[in-house]
Amino acid sequence: MSQSSALDSFLDKWRTRWPEWSVAEPFIPQPQRPLAAAWFALLQEWEDIMNIAGDPLPADAKLAWWQQELRDWSQQRSRHPLGRVLEPVRAPWAQLADTLPAMQDARVPPQSLQQALDSLRGFAEAVVAVEAVMFTRNQPGDATAVAVQWLDARQRVAGDSATPGGMTTAAWRAQLLRAWPRKPALARPHRVWSRLARLRLQRELAGKAAYPPPVQQLWHSWRAASGAD
Repeated sequence: MSQSSALDSFLDKWRTRWPEWSVAEPFIPQPQRPLAAAWFALLQEWEDIMNIAGDPLPADAKLAWWQQELRDWSQQRSRHPLGRVLEPVRAPWAQLADTLPAMQDARVPPQSLQQALDSLRGFAEAVVAVEAVMFTRNQPGDATAVAVQWLDARQRVAGDSATPGGMTTAAWRAQLLRAWPRKPALARPHRVWSRLARLRLQRELAGKAAYPPPVQQLWHSWRAASGAD
């Protein structure tokens, strides 16, 4: 498989899981669109490592590989196809690499929402730091919004095993929704993605289909891109 085909396969995998992005992407500045798609595809790779079913050893080995890959990006070397797009960005990749063990920690059922957020805080802060460089954002970022989105991704796959002891999945989802700001202080691409992910959760709790109608996708994408509630 060529490097171009390999890159497209990772991007297509993310877009398949997030069909709403075809509606949302026009609200992202043109120069940021390839970066955003590659960056979110990379985050999805780690999400899959977190949500591995069965023997975690192969996933953990892959996670260790990613740690080294990110450190190589800091030295302007890359092997992964996504690195063709992301490595030229002079982001704090090594700092992000140091936080990746949070993917393993997130497999353990949390004791509480606060404990779950705390366990992901270092990773979420590193994500915000990378995005500040990648998307030229000078304002402080909301690491809590990133962590909540990550917990939502975990519960979508793990169900009851991702919740604090004795709590139902529905109750856990309700807690996540309350903790998830509608207007997170994030770079525009992640702000839009966060809004769409939150909307999925909100609709599911209301007993609706996760994917909103296109007109709702359009409205929420526009509101998120503009920084409005």
